Amino acid sequence: MWNIPNCVGAIDGKHVAIKCPANSNSMFYNYKKFFSIVLMAVCDAKYTFTAVSIGSYGSQSDGGIFRLTPFGHALLQNTLPLPPPVPLSDVSPEPFPYFFVGDAAFPLRNNLMRPFPGANLTHTKRIFNYRLSRARRVIENSFGILTARWRILKTTIECNPENCEKIVLACIALHNFIMLNDHNRWYCPENYVDRVEGHNIVHAGEWRRETENNSLRPMRTSVRRGPSTAFNLRERLANYFINEGSVPFQNNLDSIIGGPYAPGGPY
Repeated sequence: MWNIPNCVGAIDGKHVAIKCPANSNSMFYNYKKFFSIVLMAVCDAKYTFTAVSIGSYGSQSDGGIFRLTPFGHALLQNTLPLPPPVPLSDVSPEPFPYFFVGDAAFPLRNNLMRPFPGANLTHTKRIFNYRLSRARRVIENSFGILTARWRILKTTIECNPENCEKIVLACIALHNFIMLNDHNRWYCPENYVDRVEGHNIVHAGEWRRETENNSLRPMRTSVRRGPSTAFNLRERLANYFINEGSVPFQNNLDSIIGGPYAPGGPY
């Protein structure tokens, strides 16, 4: 659906605001003067969450939190039960591992692709970053739909931390149930998510307007240099995007108008 073979999901993390708990100096994360629990999540191509880690991680940095979550730890240790590598296409017979896509806050790994850093990038790297951001918009939209529809997530949750975790997990379970069964799309109509129409004009989803005062804050993970194999894999994927994996809309990259995924935008 998003023109990235071997991609098994998009990953992101958010801080969920909660009321100041007891023992807050040591047990819960104080993020820019508000207390929070951390939600790390993965979604599929249809805005359904497929993996979630949630909890409190004390005074750890965001990067430390990512390594401490069960999902983040398994991803970094390459112990997730992913399928064995397969070729990206018939033209490229060499196997390529299955992977997740994330933004620049996440580390580059064999099973986690992130954008190329920098501003003055080659054409190939710009295409790669665009294709990656286009695919990872599903997790941003998934969080947006979740927050817009389950409005307790737009406020500071006034419960003890254990119940806060249960509330967030319940919202995610209900979100998934409806997304998988709402064939009339009243929960998530077509204009509710980001979309591209006509001459590469990007329309922001309606959820963005409804979550302007969103209490879910982004995570800022500390990036460590990835292994050389991960750099080589990213180069292979970038070359795939401009060769046999090319799609027509990427040829007009500079004509994309508006929205958070236009060139120079935050994603």
